[in-house]
Amino acid sequence: MNRSVASKRSSWPVWARRGLMENIATAIIAIGFLMLFQPFALSLYTYSFITMLTGTVMFIIVSKFPE
Repeated sequence: MNRSVASKRSSWPVWARRGLMENIATAIIAIGFLMLFQPFALSLYTYSFITMLTGTVMFIIVSKFPE
């Protein structure tokens, strides 16, 4: 009665799986970098660190989610 790990499906909803959420976290980090390197709005520059930190923490948490 050996079950392959690949045949075992996760009971997590599709939107909460690692692949999609890691892509969203990476996009948030990229938005933070764009906010940091733009020369137009000081408010975007101000919140760039918080945005990158949020994306990084989200990536760390999401990396524990199942495939």
